[in-house]
Amino acid sequence: MKIAQDKVVDIDYTLTVDGEVIDSSAGEQPLVYLHGHGLIIPGLERALEGREVGDSFQITVAPEDGYGERNEEAVETLERADFDDTVEVGETYYMQATDGTSFPFTVISMDGESVRADFNPPLAGKTLNFDVQVRAVRDATPEEIEHGHAHADDMDGD
Repeated sequence: MKIAQDKVVDIDYTLTVDGEVIDSSAGEQPLVYLHGHGLIIPGLERALEGREVGDSFQITVAPEDGYGERNEEAVETLERADFDDTVEVGETYYMQATDGTSFPFTVISMDGESVRADFNPPLAGKTLNFDVQVRAVRDATPEEIEHGHAHADDMDGD
Protein backbone atom coordinates (compact mmCIF):
# COMPACT_ATOMS: atom_id res chain seq x y z
CA MET A 1 0.00 0.00 0.00
CA LYS A 2 1.36 3.40 -1.00
CA ILE A 3 1.39 6.45 1.24
CA ALA A 4 -1.35 8.85 0.14
CA GLN A 5 -4.07 11.13 1.53
CA ASP A 6 -5.86 9.65 4.58
CA LYS A 7 -3.37 6.82 5.13
CA VAL A 8 -1.98 6.22 8.59
CA VAL A 9 1.80 6.01 8.32
CA ASP A 10 4.35 4.62 10.77
CA ILE A 11 7.98 5.73 10.24
CA ASP A 12 11.31 5.51 11.96
CA TYR A 13 13.45 8.60 11.46
CA THR A 14 16.57 10.44 12.50
CA LEU A 15 16.74 14.22 12.09
CA THR A 16 20.12 15.92 11.86
CA VAL A 17 20.97 19.60 11.52
CA ASP A 18 24.56 20.60 10.69
CA GLY A 19 25.67 17.02 11.40
CA GLU A 20 24.13 16.94 14.90
CA VAL A 21 21.31 14.53 15.74
CA ILE A 22 18.38 16.69 16.85
CA ASP A 23 15.65 14.03 17.13
CA SER A 24 15.28 10.33 16.46
CA SER A 25 12.78 7.55 16.95
CA ALA A 26 15.67 5.07 17.46
CA GLY A 27 15.03 3.18 20.67
CA GLU A 28 11.68 4.98 20.98
CA GLN A 29 8.22 4.60 19.50
CA PRO A 30 8.05 5.27 15.75
CA LEU A 31 6.27 8.37 14.50
CA VAL A 32 2.66 7.58 13.53
CA TYR A 33 0.69 10.24 11.67
CA LEU A 34 -2.30 10.78 9.37
CA HIS A 35 -0.94 11.62 5.92
CA GLY A 36 -2.21 14.68 4.07
CA HIS A 37 -3.41 16.57 7.13
CA GLY A 38 -0.41 18.83 7.70
CA LEU A 39 0.68 17.03 10.86
CA ILE A 40 4.34 16.85 9.87
CA ILE A 41 6.49 19.41 8.06
CA PRO A 42 5.52 19.87 4.39
CA GLY A 43 8.86 18.81 2.88
CA LEU A 44 8.89 15.50 4.71
CA GLU A 45 5.23 14.81 3.99
CA ARG A 46 5.79 15.39 0.25
CA ALA A 47 8.85 13.10 0.29
CA LEU A 48 6.75 10.32 1.87
CA GLU A 49 3.97 10.54 -0.72
CA GLY A 50 3.87 7.34 -2.80
CA ARG A 51 6.36 5.45 -0.62
CA GLU A 52 5.67 1.93 0.65
CA VAL A 53 6.48 -0.26 3.64
CA GLY A 54 10.19 -1.05 3.68
CA ASP A 55 11.24 2.06 1.76
CA SER A 56 14.26 3.79 3.27
CA PHE A 57 15.49 7.16 2.08
CA GLN A 58 17.27 10.36 3.01
CA ILE A 59 15.78 13.78 2.38
CA THR A 60 17.11 17.30 2.87
CA VAL A 61 14.36 19.80 3.70
CA ALA A 62 14.99 23.51 3.15
CA PRO A 63 13.72 25.96 5.80
CA GLU A 64 10.76 27.08 3.67
CA ASP A 65 9.53 23.44 3.56
CA GLY A 66 10.35 22.82 7.23
CA TYR A 67 9.84 25.25 10.08
CA GLY A 68 10.15 28.38 7.93
CA GLU A 69 12.75 31.12 7.83
CA ARG A 70 13.73 32.95 11.01
CA ASN A 71 11.75 36.14 11.56
CA GLU A 72 13.63 38.70 13.65
CA GLU A 73 10.31 40.46 14.30
CA ALA A 74 9.34 37.37 16.33
CA VAL A 75 11.91 38.35 18.98
CA GLU A 76 10.30 40.50 21.66
CA THR A 77 11.14 42.06 24.99
CA LEU A 78 8.90 41.00 27.87
CA GLU A 79 8.77 42.20 31.46
CA ARG A 80 10.21 39.89 34.14
CA ALA A 81 7.11 40.63 36.24
CA ASP A 82 4.99 38.79 33.65
CA PHE A 83 6.53 35.46 34.71
CA ASP A 84 5.22 33.43 37.65
CA ASP A 85 8.34 31.30 38.12
CA THR A 86 12.07 31.69 37.86
CA VAL A 87 13.24 32.51 34.35
CA GLU A 88 16.20 30.76 32.74
CA VAL A 89 17.97 31.57 29.49
CA GLY A 90 17.52 28.76 26.96
CA GLU A 91 14.29 27.47 28.49
CA THR A 92 10.97 27.29 26.66
CA TYR A 93 7.91 28.96 28.15
CA TYR A 94 4.35 29.52 26.94
CA MET A 95 2.37 32.73 26.54
CA GLN A 96 -1.40 32.52 26.41
CA ALA A 97 -3.39 34.83 24.14
CA THR A 98 -6.78 36.21 25.14
CA ASP A 99 -8.48 33.56 22.96
CA GLY A 100 -6.74 30.78 24.91
CA THR A 101 -4.19 29.97 22.20
CA SER A 102 -0.79 29.08 23.65
CA PHE A 103 2.45 30.30 22.01
CA PRO A 104 5.82 28.75 22.90
CA PHE A 105 8.90 30.94 23.12
CA THR A 106 12.52 30.55 24.17
CA VAL A 107 14.24 32.97 26.53
CA ILE A 108 17.38 34.15 24.75
CA SER A 109 18.63 36.73 27.28
CA MET A 110 17.77 38.68 30.41
CA ASP A 111 18.78 42.18 31.44
CA GLY A 112 17.45 43.43 34.75
CA GLU A 113 13.66 43.35 34.50
CA SER A 114 13.66 42.71 30.74
CA VAL A 115 13.45 39.25 29.18
CA ARG A 116 14.24 38.72 25.46
CA ALA A 117 11.87 36.10 24.07
CA ASP A 118 12.22 34.34 20.71
CA PHE A 119 8.86 33.16 19.31
CA ASN A 120 10.49 31.50 16.28
CA PRO A 121 10.34 27.70 16.24
CA PRO A 122 13.76 26.41 17.45
CA LEU A 123 14.49 24.92 14.00
CA ALA A 124 13.35 27.95 11.98
CA GLY A 125 15.91 28.86 9.33
CA LYS A 126 17.60 25.45 9.56
CA THR A 127 18.14 22.91 6.79
CA LEU A 128 16.82 19.58 8.04
CA ASN A 129 18.28 16.21 7.07
CA PHE A 130 16.08 13.15 7.60
CA ASP A 131 16.93 9.47 7.44
CA VAL A 132 13.56 7.71 7.14
CA GLN A 133 12.25 4.15 7.00
CA VAL A 134 8.58 3.41 6.33
CA ARG A 135 7.40 0.76 8.81
CA ALA A 136 3.65 0.53 8.14
CA VAL A 137 0.88 2.06 6.03
CA ARG A 138 -2.85 1.48 6.42
CA ASP A 139 -6.16 3.09 5.57
CA ALA A 140 -7.32 5.57 8.19
CA THR A 141 -10.59 4.82 9.93
CA PRO A 142 -13.49 7.25 9.46
CA GLU A 143 -13.01 8.27 13.10
CA GLU A 144 -9.31 9.08 12.53
CA ILE A 145 -10.19 11.21 9.49
CA GLU A 146 -12.90 12.98 11.49
CA HIS A 147 -10.51 13.59 14.40
CA GLY A 148 -7.71 14.68 12.05
CA HIS A 149 -5.07 12.40 13.59
CA ALA A 150 -4.02 8.75 13.75
CA HIS A 151 -4.93 6.41 16.53
CA ALA A 152 -1.60 4.60 16.76
CA ASP A 153 -2.87 1.38 18.33
CA ASP A 154 -3.84 -0.35 15.06
CA MET A 155 -0.80 -0.52 12.75
CA ASP A 156 -0.77 -3.72 10.68
CA GLY A 157 2.16 -3.09 8.31
CA ASP A 158 0.25 -3.32 4.99
